[in-house]
Amino acid sequence: MSAKFVFVTGGVLSGVGKGIVAASLANTLKNRGYEVFLQKFDPYLNVDAGTLNPAEHGECFVTADGAETDLDLGHYERFLDVELTRDSSVMSGAIYRSVIEKERQGKYLGKTIQVIPHVTNEIKERLYRAAEQSEADILVIEIGGTVGDIEGSHFIEVARQVAWERGRNNVLFVHVGYLPYLDSSQETKTKPIQNSIIDLRARGIQPDIVFCRADHPIDRQQLKKIALFGGLPEEAVVGLETIDTVYAVPLVIAAQKVDRLVLNYLKLKIPRQRSNDWEALVRRIRRRRKTTLKIGLVGKYMSMSDTYFSVIEALKAAGWQSTHGLSVVLIDSERVEQVGTTLLADLDGICVPGGFGKRGIKGMLLAIQYARENQIPFLGLCLGMQLATIEYARNVLGLEEANSTEFDGNAREPVITTMSDQVKKLAHLEYGGSMRLGNYPCRLAQGTKARELYGKASIQERHRHRYEFNNAYRPVLEEGGEFIVAGVNNALDLVELIELKDHPYFLACQFHPEFRSRPLRPHPLFVGFVEAAGRFHKDNEPTQRLPLHYRQVPGRTRKRSQG
Repeated sequence: MSAKFVFVTGGVLSGVGKGIVAASLANTLKNRGYEVFLQKFDPYLNVDAGTLNPAEHGECFVTADGAETDLDLGHYERFLDVELTRDSSVMSGAIYRSVIEKERQGKYLGKTIQVIPHVTNEIKERLYRAAEQSEADILVIEIGGTVGDIEGSHFIEVARQVAWERGRNNVLFVHVGYLPYLDSSQETKTKPIQNSIIDLRARGIQPDIVFCRADHPIDRQQLKKIALFGGLPEEAVVGLETIDTVYAVPLVIAAQKVDRLVLNYLKLKIPRQRSNDWEALVRRIRRRRKTTLKIGLVGKYMSMSDTYFSVIEALKAAGWQSTHGLSVVLIDSERVEQVGTTLLADLDGICVPGGFGKRGIKGMLLAIQYARENQIPFLGLCLGMQLATIEYARNVLGLEEANSTEFDGNAREPVITTMSDQVKKLAHLEYGGSMRLGNYPCRLAQGTKARELYGKASIQERHRHRYEFNNAYRPVLEEGGEFIVAGVNNALDLVELIELKDHPYFLACQFHPEFRSRPLRPHPLFVGFVEAAGRFHKDNEPTQRLPLHYRQVPGRTRKRSQG
């Protein structure tokens, strides 16, 4: 194994952007021609991210092979334009579970089990396996949390051991800290980063490069002070001020020649940069546009935008490819239940994303009905597809008791029901890792909007769900030809994609297309959605729009649903 290792640690506080730094650094190294693989060492005692509350922790990102992971893996995939695997996510809970299982099986031959060496060896085994299987030239490993956190100390120790085992020319330590600004003295303070470097040194690690994050301008003298204190060359202390888009961070890093510095440390050649695509992307992002589309994201986890991070990034990526600006408006579905659909006024498109549980469902159904009746472009994702099916069954077909068994286990008209292979697991309360996860194939029907957007008949998309379309109701739903089953997994007999015939854009999918969208390659379903929103905006300029209660639809006038 000839791979080099770059460990990214954090100091002062969490949430300063270690994941963006790790992804951006990997981006610049890939642009130099190197194969790069990314890993996240997560200190949580959860086995995976599947059971974490998204309102507290942010979205659960799913890899192609079905691993439920931290949202940072979404950053990695978007910045590298790759499909990562479960080897990219290492959580403390999974490590401890594996160690305990081996102990119960007698594999340690009666030894006393300790963090060192048994836990650290388990982590290194996964690290070296990822290096071997990925065949990468460089592994970039982000260690979650901050230096000094008790739950992450075993990962810091692993980084130290790897440097000792592989040699310092094969291992680089990158530290990311925060420079707080005090309004009272109107100055940026370097002491917190200095203290985090002390903490890192106390654990046997001397950082090679330090990134200083700040929301205010950084004085070069402050960086020199940190370099002197930390025993680093001045060029190895890099200022990263908050900028207008995180996708410009690789350009900032490259402009400060950090990629060259990394390759020098690791005794690797410094090839010429291969592409200017990322520069073109940032120019598109910053391009001024005459019009701005308002896209309503109607969900149930609105305490933090990270809950729907990949959905928002997929919408933005589609917007960057269009001639319109894009404004994503987060709308709490419970507020729609309380106030009514007046919250949806003047939207150019409505997206209902995934989620679990019955809280806020009525508001999402109202939003879907509002989009359907008023010809507003609609995109439903996972739960959004299930609710679109329920809304159509209730309000168009008259199946007033149509429901999902997720919301009512005794539903009389279960148009959405539990997957057959889930019933046994649910009976034993085995929720973790028990859903349909990862990539599954789907066949698109000819003559559908979905087939037109994808430009091909067969696709692969990522899943994360437990409830599915009930095929017993497919004939009645499709009767009349307005409700179209546009995509099916034939092997599983699973309805994957639906659309409405007499609507400018009404598509909903069981899978999660947001996980496969990239800044340089926006997903076709999002591209089509934003394009439809642009047409809707053009045809319904504010000066031409009818009052809230009415919308002119070609050939008819419909009364708006008020919820």
